[in-house]
Amino acid sequence: MSLLNLSKPILFLALLASLASLTLGFQSRKLTELYQPQPDLLTYHNGAVLRGDIPISILWYGQFTSAQKAIISDFILSLTANRQAPNPSVAQWWNTIDQFYLSKAVKSNGPKYTNILLANQTIDDKCSLGKSLTLSQISQLAAKTGPRKGGIALVFTAQDVTVEGFCMSRCGLHGSNKRNGYSYIWVGNSVTQCPGQCSWPFHKPIYGPQTPALLPPNADVGIDGMVINLASMIAGAVSNPFGDGFYQGPKEAPLEAATACTGVYGKGAFSGYAGNLLVDTTTGASYNANGAHGRKYLVPALFDPATSTCITLV
Repeated sequence: MSLLNLSKPILFLALLASLASLTLGFQSRKLTELYQPQPDLLTYHNGAVLRGDIPISILWYGQFTSAQKAIISDFILSLTANRQAPNPSVAQWWNTIDQFYLSKAVKSNGPKYTNILLANQTIDDKCSLGKSLTLSQISQLAAKTGPRKGGIALVFTAQDVTVEGFCMSRCGLHGSNKRNGYSYIWVGNSVTQCPGQCSWPFHKPIYGPQTPALLPPNADVGIDGMVINLASMIAGAVSNPFGDGFYQGPKEAPLEAATACTGVYGKGAFSGYAGNLLVDTTTGASYNANGAHGRKYLVPALFDPATSTCITLV
């Protein structure tokens, strides 16, 4: 993909100088608050969703260890490739997105399935665009992954890389290039910048009730936090890839499948409390989903448009 054409952001505060065919969406998780969705407002706006085979291309920007890459790669594989994982599972969570959103929008002659395919990975450990990135540079990095039509480019930035708005208004974003027909997602490692905002509940929140932090299931506060934000963004990227799919509120700042349930991970969640989660008897780590290669993860609740409630795995 070449340099992208930017247009208005899908979500949140900034108006960006832009070219014409790219739309941005981004999430800000205010971790000490639970969003209470208004009834019957998260609806379908008659646009495209991503379905069928969805090829995923990854760019690792900055220094990531092999172990860190494996945690995130295994999460992506867990979405559909490892359906043998015991429930509650990441695949079960993904199937809920399909059930609530994707299957409701597909035309009768369209694909009847949704399958994530890990296509390729690129490493930019020397940080070719520097360690302070703008949102337009994120789109340039997405282009370097060689994303395919109908696919998603994932850009992951290391803990010493700053991104415009990171920690101030967002923990991740998703956008798209309509001209080339693909979406992209950016998520950063917040462990040295704002773990209390973007890695909660595995770190004490910056504001609000100072409840004890939970132990992360993969023993890495920053990476396990990235998985949470990646899950939120991928739910939005497939159900509202081009800004005219499923969302609630203004098109420029929508709430989507997962961001409409910010801070909810298990039943009984309230401000400063993630909900009743599963606990690994060996490590003491908290999680709500099983994944590939015996891994465990924490994934966000999903908004059910039919009942206007946040649905959790546990």
